[in-house]
Amino acid sequence: MKKKGSKRNGRKVNLRAKFKKFWKLGFEEFNTQDFDINADGELVVREGNFQYNIYDIVKKYGTSTEIAFPTIIESRVRDLIDTFNAYIKVLGYKGKFFYHYVMKVNQNREFVLPAVAEGANLEVSSANELFIVKRMIEQDKFNNRIRVLCNGPKTERYIELIEELRGKGMIIIPIIENEHELERLRKFNGEVGIRVNLNIKINAHFDKKFNHFGFTEEELLKLGKIRNLSMISYHLSCQIEKIDEFIRPLRRAINLYATMREKNPNLDTINIGGGVGIPFEKKRKLYTLKNLINQIVKNAKNECDKLGVKHPNLISEWGTHVAGPAQITLFKVLTDKQVPNKTDTRWYFIDGSFINDLADTWSVRRQKWHIIPVNGLDSTRLQKTWIAGSSCDSDDRYTSSGAYIMLPKLNEDFTELYIAVLDTGAYQDPLASHHCLLSSPAKLIASNGEIKIARKRETPEDVGKLFGW
Repeated sequence: MKKKGSKRNGRKVNLRAKFKKFWKLGFEEFNTQDFDINADGELVVREGNFQYNIYDIVKKYGTSTEIAFPTIIESRVRDLIDTFNAYIKVLGYKGKFFYHYVMKVNQNREFVLPAVAEGANLEVSSANELFIVKRMIEQDKFNNRIRVLCNGPKTERYIELIEELRGKGMIIIPIIENEHELERLRKFNGEVGIRVNLNIKINAHFDKKFNHFGFTEEELLKLGKIRNLSMISYHLSCQIEKIDEFIRPLRRAINLYATMREKNPNLDTINIGGGVGIPFEKKRKLYTLKNLINQIVKNAKNECDKLGVKHPNLISEWGTHVAGPAQITLFKVLTDKQVPNKTDTRWYFIDGSFINDLADTWSVRRQKWHIIPVNGLDSTRLQKTWIAGSSCDSDDRYTSSGAYIMLPKLNEDFTELYIAVLDTGAYQDPLASHHCLLSSPAKLIASNGEIKIARKRETPEDVGKLFGW
């Protein structure tokens, strides 16, 4: 006999599943497997058997606010390393794999420490980032056997710090970018890498005609023997959306590696850089991590075997893949108004700024985002919207490239709306600014079922001090 109300409960379950599908929540292929909707139509993020009601959090802590989830970082690092190691074993690959978390993606300790805890090594791009590593070593936060790659142009201060840490026994590998660094590091007492600007064109988010990093293939071959060379490194782009765009450069790099080993027998590692795409917009699936890694290891093995050369160790610097999905940014909708000449679309004004808080929206990458309501996820009355930030700048907006964002319709019965921008863990903090002297968002850390404040929302006095007032 069916219990009373079972039909009604079943209807609610079916509706909830419908709304989850509409908002693309609960899908591993969209990096939203930890996101859900509760019975009240509010956004929930799960951490094992813990769960966080995001609506309750914004009611308590206000907006604009960022919430970081260290367990997402941990699980993504662990899965990345485990998957590489599994395919290395299954395919009989003789080299090792090392993952290096790219600090420039997000230097907050709440991102760096969870990655290191799960086995990530580090990549730094400046003397200041390397100084953070030094301080962590001095505080016994990092094992001194952690591997650190040093990319980017090397100032004298940067090189002196590299030499200091190498002298203390760290595995620290400077990646040589130019002739000046090659000469300056000629007597460096440790392994060095060298960056190559591969002569190959790929289809990716960035495919710049001119590249000021590294040596051309021809220049590298003319250099001949390079003292203590153990690694060649390349980086082609970010948000690479097809597996073949990883494989073609890898094959080319292996051929270069085979030739360079003739004069550099200690060369044993290829760093394939970054570039793994994540589905920011949630409109279509990308490749799976397993398929990508399988193809990388398989093709590396096949190419090396064909050339009769030792299988190199492989390094990846997939920073956005790890950090991006581990943070959401929250705003409150303050008011709305009609978009002129678009009668079906309204501006929603928020208490934050795309220019300040989500700089990729308008600057280098022209990032597209997946934006969803925090409350009202079960609303059946939706509105086509464009979203405007709180600065007095015409670029402080998000229009989904002229399309629209669907959000609950504001009316006399639904006057309070909060929104969440997903996948904001990569690059947005480092790129943040204070246009119009707007305050940076508060930063909360959701871990072990608890919420902790990592950074309070700035007061006018805090912001004024940054500019000498």
